[in-house]
Amino acid sequence: MLDQALLESLVAEARLAPSVHNIQPTRWRRAGDRILVLADPTRRLPVADPTGHDVRLSHGAAIEGMALALSRRGLRIVQVELHPGAIPVDGGLIPVAALDIAPGGVPDQLSDLVTQRASWRARFMPGNAGTDQALADLARTESDLTVITEPGQIETIAGLADRAGFHFLCDAAHRKELLAWMRLSSGHAAHARDGLNAEAMALGRLEALAAGLVLGPLFTTLHLIGLAEPLTSDGAKTRSGAIALFHRPAGEDPVLTGRAFYRAWLGMTRSGLSACPVSVLVDWPESRSALTKLFPPPAGRRLVNVFRIGAAEQHGVCPHYRLPVAELLEST
Repeated sequence: MLDQALLESLVAEARLAPSVHNIQPTRWRRAGDRILVLADPTRRLPVADPTGHDVRLSHGAAIEGMALALSRRGLRIVQVELHPGAIPVDGGLIPVAALDIAPGGVPDQLSDLVTQRASWRARFMPGNAGTDQALADLARTESDLTVITEPGQIETIAGLADRAGFHFLCDAAHRKELLAWMRLSSGHAAHARDGLNAEAMALGRLEALAAGLVLGPLFTTLHLIGLAEPLTSDGAKTRSGAIALFHRPAGEDPVLTGRAFYRAWLGMTRSGLSACPVSVLVDWPESRSALTKLFPPPAGRRLVNVFRIGAAEQHGVCPHYRLPVAELLEST
C-alpha cells in the first residue's frame, strides 16, 4: 500500500506546511504501512525557541500536511503515536511520531488549499464589505480563533508587537540567529531551499540590503541614536488588517497544536484571506500577558499564536521555498 514512490509524492505535499522560520525540521521514513516522523536536531532555534516548543509545533503542522496529502489518495492516518520508543534511527535523528496508515480516506476540503497558503508579509489592502464578511465568517467557523477587527484594539496590538519584536532584536544572539536563517540575496546558496528569503519577506532588493545592515553591523549604532526601533517597526503592516488570536487547550502537546494551527491557517485561506503570524506577541511574556488580559482565551485554553489577517494583493499566488524531497526522506 505504501511504497517509496507514493511516500515521495506525499512528502512533496506535506513539506508545504509552515515551520518556524521555514527551518523545515521534519524528516520522514517508511516502515511497512507506517510512516515515521523524525526530527533533524541540526534544524532548531536554540535562542528564539530554547524549549523546542515551536519546532514541535512545526512537526505537528507537517503531520497535518501528511494527513491532507493522504486524504487526496484515499488513505488516512488511523493512529498517531507520539514519542514512539524503541525505534532505531541512524544519523542522530530523533523520533517524533509514528503514523499508522490505512485505506478509507476521504479528500479533505482543505487539501486543495495547501498550495495557496503562505505568509503574507506585506501590507494588506484596505478592507471592504467582502473582507468584512470573510472575517465574520472566519470568526463564526473557526473555534480556535478570536478575530479582532476594532481599530483601537488593533492599534494596541500593533504597539505591543513592535515592542515585543524590538525586545528580541536588542539581543545580539537573537539577531545573529535570525540573520543566519535570512536569505537576503538571490545569490545565497539556500535562497530557494529554506529560511526566510527577501521575496518571502516582501522585501525589494534595496530593502533586503538595508535589512542586513540594520540587523547586522549597524544595529548598535542605530540603537544608540534612536533609529533602530523605528527602522524595524512593522506597525503599519499590523494596522493594515485584522487580528486573529489562535488558542488551544492548555497542556496540549505542541505536535497536536501544530496540526490545528495548520488547519486554522488553511481556514483563513479558504475564507479568501491571507495571514502572517506575529509570534513575538506570544514569545515575549509581557506582551503575552497583556494580550491575555485584554482578550482572555476561553476557559481551559491558552494563547498559542497571533496572526495579522486581511486581503492581499495576490491571494493564492504563493511560491514555496522548500528543501528537495530527497533530502527530507530517510532510507528504510
